[in-house]
Formats: sequence, C-alpha cells, structure tokens
Amino acid sequence: MASHYDVIVVGAGNAALSAAIAAKENTDSVLVVEKAPEYFRGGNTYFTGGIIRFAFEGLDDIRTVIPDMSETEVNQVEVGSYTESQFYDDMMRVTEGLADPELAQILVSQSLPTMQWLQSKGVRFVLAYGRQAFKDGDKYRFWGGLLVEAVGAGKGLSDQQFDVCAEMGIDVRYSTQATKLIQNQKGRVSGLTVLGPDGFEDISAGAVVLAAGGFEANAEMRCRYLGPGWENVKVRGIPYNTGDGIKMALDVGAQSHGHYSSCHAVAWDMNAPAFGDRNITELFQKHSYPFGLIVNINGERFLDEGEDFRNYTYVKFGRAYLTQPQGLGFHIFDEKVKHLLRDEYHIDQVTMARADTLEELAERLDIDPAGFVKTIEEYNAAVQTDIPYNPAIKDGRNTVGITPPKSNWAETIDTPPYTGYAVTCGISFTFGGIKIDTRGRVVTNSQEPVPGLYAAGEMVGGLFYHNYPGGSGLSAGMVFGKLSGTSAGQEAKALKGG
Repeated sequence: MASHYDVIVVGAGNAALSAAIAAKENTDSVLVVEKAPEYFRGGNTYFTGGIIRFAFEGLDDIRTVIPDMSETEVNQVEVGSYTESQFYDDMMRVTEGLADPELAQILVSQSLPTMQWLQSKGVRFVLAYGRQAFKDGDKYRFWGGLLVEAVGAGKGLSDQQFDVCAEMGIDVRYSTQATKLIQNQKGRVSGLTVLGPDGFEDISAGAVVLAAGGFEANAEMRCRYLGPGWENVKVRGIPYNTGDGIKMALDVGAQSHGHYSSCHAVAWDMNAPAFGDRNITELFQKHSYPFGLIVNINGERFLDEGEDFRNYTYVKFGRAYLTQPQGLGFHIFDEKVKHLLRDEYHIDQVTMARADTLEELAERLDIDPAGFVKTIEEYNAAVQTDIPYNPAIKDGRNTVGITPPKSNWAETIDTPPYTGYAVTCGISFTFGGIKIDTRGRVVTNSQEPVPGLYAAGEMVGGLFYHNYPGGSGLSAGMVFGKLSGTSAGQEAKALKGG
C-alpha cells in the first residue's frame, strides 16, 4: 500500500467510515487504519441495535430514507413527526442543559440530510417495528421519536458502510494501531505513525481524522475518570477502545472536553462475557423495565422505572446498578406484560428464573424473599388502577404513597408465572474526549484549530452529559463523521492545489 494518502481516518466504526466516505467524495486517496483484525472490524457500531435518531416532519421524510416502503407498509404505520426543535429539546433535557449548543444544533439539523446521504450511497434502512412500535388498532405507532434502524442492525450498518468504502476505492489496513500523530515544523499534522503486522511505519497525509472511540475498554482510565468500581464493569463492545485517539490528540495540544466522569451504560446480563460477543452483539442488554419493576438483591426498588420512555432513561439507569449491593439488579415481570418484552429477553444466553410464586422466584434469583414480597405487596397496593394502561404513551398510570414512585405504566404484579432477569452494568462508551469546532477540526485550549487534525464519534466530548437520547450516538457518529471527513478532504485537496 501507499506511504502517502490525502486523508487518513483512524478507526473503523460508523463515525470513521462516514468520515472516510465523505473524505473520498472530496479528494483522491483515503486510508482507514483499524486497530482490530479484519474479523473483529466495525468498532462499537457492530454491537449496537442499529437504531438511529433523526429529525423528520412526517412520513414523506421517512420515505426519503426508506424509499422502498410498500404502500401496504405506508398504510399500516403512524409515524407522526419528530422536529428539529423536539430533538434539540430532548438533547438539552436529558443532558441537563450541558450539551454544547453549537454541536447539538449541527446534530439535529444535519441528522436527516446525513441519513439521506448514506441512503444515497447504498446504505439501507427499515422501520424498527420490533423495538419501537406497538400496534394500536390497525396501525403501528412509534414512540419516543425513534423509528428507523439499519438493515441488519449494527452489524448490517457496519457491513454496508464497508461495502461503500470498497466500492469507492478506500484502502483499509487491519491489525494496525495508530500510535502517534506526526507534525511538521509549522505544527501541521502531516501524518501518522502506526504499528502494524510488520512493525512501525510512518504514513504521510494531508489531513488526519481521529474516530477511534472512547476509553471504555481501558480499566485504568475507567477507574481514573469514572471512579472506583468502574474497573470491574463489563464492556458491551470491542476491547480495542482504550483511549488511544484521545491520548494522541492531547499529545499535540488538543483541548480535553466533555463529561469525563460519565458514560453511556446499560442494563447488561449478569453472566455476559467481559467484552462484546460478535454473535449475541447487543442482545445481552435488557430494556423492558418500564413494564415491570427493578429490585436489588435485598428485594428493594431503587429507581422510578416509569420516569420516561426507555430511550431517555436506560443510560443513567444502566449506571445505577453499580450503586447497588454486588452491582446487581433484577427485572421483574408477570404474565400480563410478557408480550411486551423486547426480543433480548428471549435469547438462550439469558440469566433468568421463572416461578409460580413470588417467594420461589426470589429464592431462584438469590433475592431476599421477605424483602422482595414486601416490596411487591406495597407496590401493588399503590398502583392507581383506575388510570388506563397504555404502553405506547406516557400514560400517567402511577403509584401513590411509595418511594421511589412509578410515574407511568404501573401495573400490578399478581399474575403468575413470574419471571426475573439478573442484570449488571455494561459500559457502552465514555462521554469525555476532545473538543472540535463546527467544521470538525480539533481545537486547542486557545480555541485555535490544530492544522490538519479532525475528529468525530465517541472520542469527541461536549455532546453528551449525564445521559443521552437513545439512537443519538449513531446519528452523531454519522453527522460529525461526514462533517469532519468533508472538511479533511477539502483541506487535503487544497494542499495539493486541487
């Protein structure tokens, strides 16, 4: 392969490949450097459910992203709308007003155009019936502003993006770790030192895009930034996101930015492996808790399971398991709501128990039986059964007189058989990273861009704080990948006098 490229992209997840595709649209030669071997390619994208949040005004916008919808499908769905202002408000609400306003505005305004751009490149999307819709009469109605997923979920998105890269003539080097940014005498980033199968090598470039993920697979950095106990959590995705890109950027003067002490985490099966499984991918997660209860090993509740739609609570709830004894929680359901459980509850590799009595269920899950039964009885007595139950909306069917309350979807647990699922905290990605400007350029503490250096994806800080609206990680990767790749490609071409 060549020793010079117009643009080098570090990483091979959704953000990196979006950057590579955009860069190749604007210049001649692009290289993707992937730390993982080819069989483990795709970054964290491979392990996601592939659902993407973007703003849309109605069905006409959706059909620009899914142009092959049949008339039958069109007539059986009610998609509503999810405006840019709603998306922006959700970003600010769940991040407690801390999201960078400029980055958030770019995300919401470019989310639909970027989906349309990827669709035009050959990436296919479908409606997410299985996870984001309930049938209401003769229509499927979607909730939480989230209704489109990539064909084949995260694996499908990754594979499709790699296909686009291959068609465009973008080179990919696997089992190749970026170790250092190369700068010329004027401070411009002019290439990259990599460690590949044949040893160290310097590759020169007109611009470099860092899209190498966060530090969630680095136990030392997790403990340093997130706090004690985080070194022991399970990692949802790849073992390669160890903060390399962040460290390389900081070494050339990049400004550290964002919520370093917080992260995206989820309820993850108690017995899942230490890192992601390529066959199970995201199905170790357990997210149907709004329709049941969450208790700890003492049988006590510790969250308002019905605070909001799952899309807006699962990340902060995922972190909450670490605050409980042994870092564990249990999702409890009865027969009445079994049909509402997401597919992930039905995989073979699940830690669960079923029983005809609450006492027996507690014993099988190693929950304190007396505490568990007391919690369920107090909860059942507090449910306001005169309010209609509707899983498709925030129905206001709540509890009265117990702490914590359940604000929506409160349903008595009294119809056996009862089921319980054991979960712990699984970390997805970290929120702290480096700062970029509105062109995707990495900036220093003096707010000046580092010449020739761009960044995108999970290693960009400033977008998510405390929490995150479900599906916005993939859309942010696409949007800022396209932004940084376009800018890097244009700069590299200008350097050549193109």
